[in-house]
Amino acid sequence: MRYYPVFLDLQDRPVLVVGAGKVALRKTKGLLDAGARVTVVAPVCLPDFEDLPLRLVRRPFRPSDLAGATLVFAATNDRRVNHRIRLAAKTRGIFANIADSAAECDFIVPARVQRGDVHIAISTGGKSPRISADLRRKLDETLR
Repeated sequence: MRYYPVFLDLQDRPVLVVGAGKVALRKTKGLLDAGARVTVVAPVCLPDFEDLPLRLVRRPFRPSDLAGATLVFAATNDRRVNHRIRLAAKTRGIFANIADSAAECDFIVPARVQRGDVHIAISTGGKSPRISADLRRKLDETLR
């Protein structure tokens, strides 16, 4: 077992998201729902980011962006940039999630179902996201 399952209290904790596309938006919304203080760094972003309660920095990633971050999510469309983020995070002891590269992730975000205070997390260790998504959908339908 590579990953240890855990639920994190991110209330008022600083989290960095690098990238501002669809994947970054999905992750950002989940982080905001958890109460994290999110900073998004990206030279270009989807308009949806404008209305979210976060700090938006419109420029390329700099390693100094990691200062004070609890976690970092690298969700750019450039694997080299994501890898640089991973290396910069590692040298600072910050856990990193690298989109579309489970092998580089310090943590993965499971498929989730939530009903009130009940949270169900489903993980395949990043190896079968389709199975996780199917299970999430079935659980969601069952718990309605």
